[in-house]
Amino acid sequence: MTSATLATIVYTSGTTGRPKGCMITHGNLTETVRAVISVPGVQDRVLTGDASSLFFLPLSHILARLVALCLLHAGKRAAYLADPGDLPAELPAFQPTILLVVPRVLEKIVTAARQRAEAEGHERLFAAAEATAIAYSRAGRRPGIRLRLRHAAYGRLVYARLRRALGGRLAWVVSGGAPLTEDLGHFLRGAGMTVLEGWGLTETTGPATINPPRFQRIGSVGRPLPGCAARIAADGEVELQGPLVFQGYWQDPQATSEAFDGRWLRTGDLGRVDDDGFVYITGRKKELIITAGGKNLVPSVLEDRARENWMIAECVVIGDRRPYIAALVTLDGEAFARWKQRQGKPAGATVGELSEDPDLRAVVQTAVDRANTAVSRAESIKRFRILPSRFEIGAELTPTQKVRRDYVLTRYAADTEALYT
Repeated sequence: MTSATLATIVYTSGTTGRPKGCMITHGNLTETVRAVISVPGVQDRVLTGDASSLFFLPLSHILARLVALCLLHAGKRAAYLADPGDLPAELPAFQPTILLVVPRVLEKIVTAARQRAEAEGHERLFAAAEATAIAYSRAGRRPGIRLRLRHAAYGRLVYARLRRALGGRLAWVVSGGAPLTEDLGHFLRGAGMTVLEGWGLTETTGPATINPPRFQRIGSVGRPLPGCAARIAADGEVELQGPLVFQGYWQDPQATSEAFDGRWLRTGDLGRVDDDGFVYITGRKKELIITAGGKNLVPSVLEDRARENWMIAECVVIGDRRPYIAALVTLDGEAFARWKQRQGKPAGATVGELSEDPDLRAVVQTAVDRANTAVSRAESIKRFRILPSRFEIGAELTPTQKVRRDYVLTRYAADTEALYT
């Protein structure tokens, strides 16, 4: 057996098409682990002392495997949950220092904390603490005296309580699989839990970039790992090169050939690289929407903002070759139940039965209006439709909770057409 020997075949998530088997060698795995370990700050800050992690994401996901191998290489503890639903109960018991998540899980954690504060009558306190944490993180090493005092006060009242809910020892959050909003990254860092956001593909054996612990640039996905290089093609696509790049797709030479531009891997993601080498991902090339009027739009710009609303579970922006932009929206079940109680709606009423309720549509419209502030008027969401049920993992969602856009557009074709009738 050599470094070129095939170690595993990992299938892509299938968010924009049929999943393909990525051939990953032992060399791909070992070189990627070495690269992650050699990032300044990882070995002496993250994987130090009694560092440990509690895994709940499926190990069919290459990033979970890579993080587990890094822990194994460093001789640190790792535990695994059979059911992700057990995570809230197991976090205080295991008390991990590192947690691997996808951004949607982080959004849910912060939303749940915000809703608990609201239920206890501390809505304004939490909002002020959240704003302070974001400002403190954005200030970097130079927060003013008043900001430091406010941060210290909220540290006892709010941040410590949030950390206790996550086990009490959590210091590092590894986030991947989808973009993390800037405000969420700053809030968590300001609350004492630094997010190590990275970016990569199954084709790159997991992480290709990482925001280093010592020198972060929240909003970016970090710098390429040591030994890896990134460049931007003429059409804005990010291309990668290095020992972490896979060997090709299993029994699919045509797809393998199409994935490469010479020695450079075409990632399918659009982005840019700043003067300091930090990579910024702006969307998926295959998901780019071009309206009938010729407007180009990356849907994630609107979708990520809409999901920040406490009521929204998922938002799928549509409009390719259509006269305007629209959206399919699903609601968070717990938030919907609380909203019904607060608004005096029938307890047994379903989302489908209330989808045209003016009060419910007003809440969703608030989320849409906030999302629209990120784009021009021509690119904004003009109409939306509330779907009767949430998306499910294995159907509309991948195991890492990314939307399978093609599946959604096929399943909800009638709802899509209704938005343009």
